[in-house]
Amino acid sequence: MNNNYKLIYEGKAKKVFSHNDEDKVIIEFKDDATAFNALKKAKFEGKGKLNCLISARIFEFLIENNIPTHFIELKNENTMIAKKIKVIPLEIVLRNTAYGSLCKQTTIKPGTILAKPLIDIYLKNDELNDPLITKDRIDLMNLISSNDLDLIINLTLKINTVLKSFFKNIKLQLVDFKLEFGYDFKNNILLGDEISPDNCRLWDLKQKNDTIVSLDKDRFRNDLGGLIEAYSEINRRINEFI
Repeated sequence: MNNNYKLIYEGKAKKVFSHNDEDKVIIEFKDDATAFNALKKAKFEGKGKLNCLISARIFEFLIENNIPTHFIELKNENTMIAKKIKVIPLEIVLRNTAYGSLCKQTTIKPGTILAKPLIDIYLKNDELNDPLITKDRIDLMNLISSNDLDLIINLTLKINTVLKSFFKNIKLQLVDFKLEFGYDFKNNILLGDEISPDNCRLWDLKQKNDTIVSLDKDRFRNDLGGLIEAYSEINRRINEFI
C-alpha cells in the first residue's frame, strides 16, 4: 500500500486505510483466516484476492437491487474503495437453515430449513466473545435507536431475499450469513464489511445426494481442506453468472 495512505484500522481479515477523499477509505483484504474468535489462525495465499473479488461482485448486485452499501469500486484485485462509515458495534446474523451455534444452543437439528428467516444479533466485542444480545440490552446500552435497528432488520431481510436468489442461480444454498452496518457522513445507514464465503455459509446444490458440501469458511473451521478451491469455485460461478 502507498505510504501516503494511513492505516486506520486492522482487523482479522482486512486493513482499512485513509483515502485522499476524507469520505472514502481503502480496504485491503488479507490472506489470513481465523475461526472461533481468532483462537484458530492460518494463512491461505490468494484468499484475500478471492474475498475481495467476490464481495465486489455481490455488492454491485445488491446496489443494483437498491440496497445501500459502502462499496464504491475495486482499486485492484485485493483492494476496494468504499465510503467511510462509522461502524455500528452489532453483528446481524440471518439464518435460513439451522446449523452451527443455533443447533448447539437449541434442540433444532442441523440442516432444518427454518419456517421463516431467523435474525440473531451479536454485540461486536472481541473481549466479550461477541455475545448474543437482545433488543432491550441494545436499548439499555444506547447502541442504536429502535428505529434504526428496525431499519437494519428490514434491510437484512431484503438482502436475504436478494442473496438467496443470487446464490440459487449459481447452485448454492444460502444457509446463513453475517452482516455489519454503519453510518456515512450524512448519517445514512449502509451495509459495510464484506459479503464472501468468510461470512456466508454456502452449500453446493450440485450434489446429487444429501451430503453437505460446504464452499465457505467451514472448510477451515472443520479442517475439511480445500478452502482456496472452494472460494475459487464460487468466484468462477459468479463470473459465469454476471
